[in-house]
Amino acid sequence: MTTPQASPPQAPTPGSRPDARLSDARPSRAAWLVLVVVVLADLMDLIDSSIANLAGPSIHADLGGGQVTVQWVLSAYTATFALGLVTSGRLGDLLGRRRLFLLGMTGFTLTSLACGLAPNATFLIVARALQGLCGSVMIPQGLALVKVVFPPQHLRKALTPVGPLMGLTMVGGPVLAGWLLHLNLFGAEWRSIFLINVPFGLVAALLGSRVMPRSGGEDPDARLDLTGIGLLTAASALLVVPLIQGRELGWPVWTYAMMAAGLVLFALFAVSQRRSPHPVVAPTLLRKRSFVVGLVIVAGFYASLSAFVLVVNLMLQQGMHWTPLRTGLTLLPWALGTAVAVLLAGAVLAEKLGRAALHLGLSLAVLGLLGLWWSVAHWDTGLTVWTLSPALLLTGFGSGLVFVPLTDFIIGDATPEEVGTGAGLLNAVQQFAGALGVAALGTVFYARAGHLTPHSGLTAAQLVFALAAALNLLTLSLVGLLPRHSQQAHG
Repeated sequence: MTTPQASPPQAPTPGSRPDARLSDARPSRAAWLVLVVVVLADLMDLIDSSIANLAGPSIHADLGGGQVTVQWVLSAYTATFALGLVTSGRLGDLLGRRRLFLLGMTGFTLTSLACGLAPNATFLIVARALQGLCGSVMIPQGLALVKVVFPPQHLRKALTPVGPLMGLTMVGGPVLAGWLLHLNLFGAEWRSIFLINVPFGLVAALLGSRVMPRSGGEDPDARLDLTGIGLLTAASALLVVPLIQGRELGWPVWTYAMMAAGLVLFALFAVSQRRSPHPVVAPTLLRKRSFVVGLVIVAGFYASLSAFVLVVNLMLQQGMHWTPLRTGLTLLPWALGTAVAVLLAGAVLAEKLGRAALHLGLSLAVLGLLGLWWSVAHWDTGLTVWTLSPALLLTGFGSGLVFVPLTDFIIGDATPEEVGTGAGLLNAVQQFAGALGVAALGTVFYARAGHLTPHSGLTAAQLVFALAAALNLLTLSLVGLLPRHSQQAHG
């Protein structure tokens, strides 16, 4: 969830304006209902992202569209989600957070229905892109509205269960996807993973329309930097499109020209932010070493993580011809390791170890990825759930140690005026790096695998695991540029 830029007013009742005199009041019943709606929205987004990975091979088998179909189904969502996050906070100030949350929730529900009814691959990819855009409109408004309805002294307590709940969702996502695909409810096959959003989305939209506060802490002086948004959107598209399509088309000259143009537009975007009276990214943030270095580490880490999850699914389902349910159960040790480590980092390790928690987490993630490389090389087509479990557990545990301290370093020393922009940019970089990781390393996998067979899929996966480990090693080398402890830990 994206942290809002405006400082939160105090616990109003829904439909009324915040009142500072209510700062000592207990949260109302309606406030808890607001939290339920917002958490439900976040869970829908998280589940949708995680289970689409597992369903990719089934979608490709049903709709065809070439090997890049799986990459596009994932990247179309994450790329538009990332781009929308950059501006949706400002749009909430301009158009109202309640209105945008409900609009995003309704759109997310309708586009989920469209995904579930998609007649072909092109339709599904377009629907996924629109779904990501609607998600980016919905998610950032949620925490802003929660902060409005809860007094500050009750806010942390209210949000305490959210982390473990997200962790459990991460654990259950692959299993849920495999179970839904295995059940094949009403003959829907992979479509059920999108259609399941519809009833939950309708409930959340109806409940939200009744309990969401009319005023959401909007900043009436906010403005949109249309030039910056245009440059950022164009630059991102110029990178993602050729990375996904290039291999299938034989890497024509225009793919290289597009990527070069994308880098030029990113540079122009950076220049424009220094001159804009209402920049998309606060220039003061870009002068903070912990913020800039942290975002670079985030980019490398999430690119590696997203590609790893995709390739495990491709290796096991398309290469080894395992069922989605068996694949989902295989990923359970990774998800459990991640969830346990996130809880440990949030409760103890991030604050006590500081920068060392990142060193430890990334080192364990590298060892886990190398363990996967060795397991695949050693067992080859004799791989089982049990032979993969130790390396997956270690990879997940290492990755889980990274999330909390990395977020603390990036936004820990941001001022109240900067924290909304910083959190929005953090989420955007996470999503966009994930899209690039899927595009780039997914392309490497298919290029190495050729016509997928069990052996070629395993060989291609080995290469991607090695590259993902190298990417994590590169990010590990940057951790030393961060301070020993985040400002948030000291604060």
